[in-house]
Amino acid sequence: MTTTQSTIFERFLAPLFSQFLLDEAALLRQRDSIDWETECDRLSSPTVAYPDYYRSQNFHGIQNGYLTADAAITYDPITQYVLLPNETWIRQGLCDRVQGQPRRILDLGCGTGSTTVLLKQAFPDAEVVGLDLSPHMLVMAHQKVRLNGLSIDFRHGLAEATGFPDASFDVVTASLLFHETPPAIAQEILRECFRLLSPGGQVLILDGNQATLRQVTWLTEIFEEPYIKAYAAGSVDDWMQAVGFEAVQTENNWWSNQVTRAQKPLPVNSPDWSPSGDVQVAMG
Repeated sequence: MTTTQSTIFERFLAPLFSQFLLDEAALLRQRDSIDWETECDRLSSPTVAYPDYYRSQNFHGIQNGYLTADAAITYDPITQYVLLPNETWIRQGLCDRVQGQPRRILDLGCGTGSTTVLLKQAFPDAEVVGLDLSPHMLVMAHQKVRLNGLSIDFRHGLAEATGFPDASFDVVTASLLFHETPPAIAQEILRECFRLLSPGGQVLILDGNQATLRQVTWLTEIFEEPYIKAYAAGSVDDWMQAVGFEAVQTENNWWSNQVTRAQKPLPVNSPDWSPSGDVQVAMG
């Protein structure tokens, strides 16, 4: 999405990044060292069609959004400075709220795999799958897991239509995804999460703090995010409850972010079901 007026990012933050924080020459060397066409072809699914809400927008002011090498190369260096007070702490806040010992975890909109890696490190015995719509971001995710010596299965696909079987995961997560999708798509993603989870399974959504974004409105102007105002006006709690999740709880994750956690109900005749509505998760 182009804009005729400069954003706060362009006026204040971009010069700071270029002058003090980002080594542009190193980023260019990294970008040019990768055969993007070959790597993206290797990681792309031929059945994936890019929806209009994704391919028609410029995310973070980058033309063609996440379907570019520039977006993939700059995502991590910039994110470490904008996720305050510390990117790892913010992402770890999601991992720390996963209950039990899940056997299969799906990280939707995994991007370059930052949260996916933390999930695998937190639950080394679990099978962890990361799914993203950008093959360029998955190229960087593969590099990250190689550097960390981890085994993670990365897939190319849509968070709202993953193609995985029903009830095939114990935990489904999404980090910093909902503010980059229209609210109607975010609700489709939650319906997909509900389908993918086994009974008693957990969904955890990490994203911007909706209350903070409503109160500090200039935050919605910084990064040329086309859907962030609509996200800020909504409620992840309400969206989760509407698709059938229970025990929905949103907690502040530092001042700028929130983690919303909920469970897929157990069948009424399950031995772990109680009439009080409390659910005990048995993850094996």
